[in-house]
Amino acid sequence: MLENLDLDVRMEKEEWDAVSDGLKQKLGVLQQRIRALKIPMVLVFEGWGASGKGDKISRLITNLDPRGFSVHSILAPTADERRFPWMRPFWQALPTYGDTAIFDRSWYRAVSVARDEERLTRRDLNHRFDEIVDFEQQITDDGYVLVKFFFHISKKEQKKRLKLLDDQKSTRWRVTKADWDHNRRYGEYLEIFDEMISRTDRHNAPWTVVASTDRRYATWKVFTTVIGAMEQAIERKENGYEKPFTGIRVSDDIKTLPAPRLREIDLSVTIAEDDYRKELKDCQKRLSELHNELYRRRIPMILAYEGWDAAGKGGNIKRVAAALDARGYEVIPIAAPTALEKNHPHLWRFWNALPKDGHVAIFDRTWYGRVMVEHIEGFCTDEEWGRAYDEINRFERGLAEWGAIILKFWLHIDKDEQLARFTDRQNTPEKQYKITDEDWRNRDKWDDYEKAVDEMLLRTNTAYAPWIVVESNDKRYARIRTLKAIIAAIEARL
Repeated sequence: MLENLDLDVRMEKEEWDAVSDGLKQKLGVLQQRIRALKIPMVLVFEGWGASGKGDKISRLITNLDPRGFSVHSILAPTADERRFPWMRPFWQALPTYGDTAIFDRSWYRAVSVARDEERLTRRDLNHRFDEIVDFEQQITDDGYVLVKFFFHISKKEQKKRLKLLDDQKSTRWRVTKADWDHNRRYGEYLEIFDEMISRTDRHNAPWTVVASTDRRYATWKVFTTVIGAMEQAIERKENGYEKPFTGIRVSDDIKTLPAPRLREIDLSVTIAEDDYRKELKDCQKRLSELHNELYRRRIPMILAYEGWDAAGKGGNIKRVAAALDARGYEVIPIAAPTALEKNHPHLWRFWNALPKDGHVAIFDRTWYGRVMVEHIEGFCTDEEWGRAYDEINRFERGLAEWGAIILKFWLHIDKDEQLARFTDRQNTPEKQYKITDEDWRNRDKWDDYEKAVDEMLLRTNTAYAPWIVVESNDKRYARIRTLKAIIAAIEARL
């Protein structure tokens, strides 16, 4: 692919002078229009060292309102960043709707120069490619305009530019040992970059390979490509284009396990008070020991709680948390998204809340709100709901490949038990804060929610992130059942 590119293409000064002012003006005007229409943009600048990425970014942003863009220069991950999933910094850096994020190098560093630095196996490399494709699919489905540039120069041209930079005291700092190494191994890296481009060149996220020998031509190519992407996005938005709903999306490469239907669950199981107290003490002691091992071996754990209102999530979480070292876990309550969260993709806020390795994150409600309350109450479109199952499965698969233990609990009670608990809360002054008008409204839609939960269990029960339906009419039984499931999962990993 790269070998076949004509690197001698040039643009004369007179040609550039004739169009440059118009292009610069158009960039500024279009940026204001995409901001007004709340269209987010992500621009990726990849390429050889000394191929002109920094120069092209500088020339581009000079024509943009600085209040509407951010530039991210991507280096090797820090020690702290290595304790999180490798894609987390890029999710965090996504711009709000209407703004633009510009990446000087990007997530593609992880499948190119990082191959040597991190001694990646082919399996690890394949996982990273999969996560990149997933990430780009999700953000473009969400309305992001993604433009990816690769700046290509010959081995001879790169060597000439590196030497010129290295010979001047003021620019010597810009040349690294890695740059010279890449030039010496130009043929190897040409194959690496070719694979990178061919595996991630998709209709939703195409690569624009820029012949960068001539700087004026390269600048023109960047300006016209960005302008074209802006104009196309504006036209689609102003014409009211919406992605069509094509049904629930679950990819063939995601293998789900059989899942029970809620009506099949036997809720009559109970535990005696004396047995409960003994088992609670034993389970919490064992979980405390295992938490130390998780921390020592730097294994992250994610516990996701969903369930009916008044099913006992808070009490259940409290008994689990009581067994954990306070320095090594966090409980994350999930409520309606804030204004900032609404201006990002659905999973953005959950990426921000992930634990570092060796730590435990306990989510009190989760990303599954998209396929339950948001869908039932009309807070998302049918298209967003339909693709959420696949997005969630891939999100969880990436976390599992990172090394996380993932357990998802659905706390299940029947309708009569919920009514009894609602009534108790309403009639007990110190519990009245737990009951809201929204709880009663949700109860009126019990059948809709039951159907949604059955669909959720069916579509997202995987070996790497299994659902555990916890019989919760007896709260004490539910607590022991959950603790034992967590202990078993950790012991299996250790």
